[in-house]
Amino acid sequence: MNRSLSFLFSLVFLMVFGQMANAQTPLIPKLIWKVNRIDLGTILEEQGLQRAEFEFTNPQDSSFILEEILAECGCTSVEFSRDTLKKGDKGKVIISFDPTSAAGFFSKLVVVKGDSGRIQDSLFLEGIAIPYPTNLKLAYPVKLGSLGFRLKKINMGDVFDNEPKVKYVEFFNFGEELLEQGKFSFNAPEYIKMEQVQPFVRSQERGLIRITYDSRLKNDLGFFEDEVSLSWKSSPSDEFKLHVIADLFEYFPPISKDKLEEVPQLLIAQKVIDLREISANSIVRRQVTISNAGKMPLEIRKIQGNCDCLTIESPKNTLAPGESIQLNLIFDPMGRKGIDQRNIYLFTNDPLNPVQLILLKSKIE
Repeated sequence: MNRSLSFLFSLVFLMVFGQMANAQTPLIPKLIWKVNRIDLGTILEEQGLQRAEFEFTNPQDSSFILEEILAECGCTSVEFSRDTLKKGDKGKVIISFDPTSAAGFFSKLVVVKGDSGRIQDSLFLEGIAIPYPTNLKLAYPVKLGSLGFRLKKINMGDVFDNEPKVKYVEFFNFGEELLEQGKFSFNAPEYIKMEQVQPFVRSQERGLIRITYDSRLKNDLGFFEDEVSLSWKSSPSDEFKLHVIADLFEYFPPISKDKLEEVPQLLIAQKVIDLREISANSIVRRQVTISNAGKMPLEIRKIQGNCDCLTIESPKNTLAPGESIQLNLIFDPMGRKGIDQRNIYLFTNDPLNPVQLILLKSKIE
């Protein structure tokens, strides 16, 4: 047998033997975690250590020993049992986080090791930590009665209709009254819920209000601003009014590459319309062509301008594949002067670009 043939035979033998060895090596399943990521929400520094429990189950036929847990930083401490777990047994890993170690958003990694290093799982602890301010009056400049807030309006940001959006708003109790969780009440649209987080907020203490915005109940798209009021029954005369703003969007699940050509697709012929110099006394009319370049019907969910001075007319709300229509834009510049820009938002069922913008620019004389 020549050297080349001998080398080829050896190589084939090693490959086959390696595959057999790998096939005979049992795969060790990881632990089954109830969740591997916990969001603590918003935490005030003075609330102290925050605890989170991660529950797991041992799915292995053999017994399991949790040997070591490595934390990303000294701001987290860990408690766990080193007892032997049989198949189906459950256990807990308790992680404590010190909020004085962070400011703003945090995400801490914890690595769980067991079975002589054969199992290594990752856990994540997340949240927002707010340090105690050095100057309370500067930190909470918006005064509503005896309460201090950071901003005049609560911005919920982007809210999608697949799940409610939650935000925590901090406040400072500059008054003398004890604010009890059980006496907290609010008046808001059905899609906005509010609750006091702490059981008590004493005089000269900070508190948190948990706001939940459910856009499915709102059943609309675009920008909205709502006035809400809150009070404590111990002092019904002290009703505090806040403004909640949000941008509402429709949620579209991810699409596989082979489906990209089949979905609706909105094309706008002209996304920037420059009217140049116009008179404040003259109403301006323009047309914009929009088309459906996809293979499924395109539905116009909503068309929203950022000003009452805009009127947008559409001859229909559904475009067949390949169809085009003309949008009529009517702009009344009365009472305006100088460089002006108007935004027109188109909400459709195009899953790749569900919201598109048309800019209307002008210089008003």
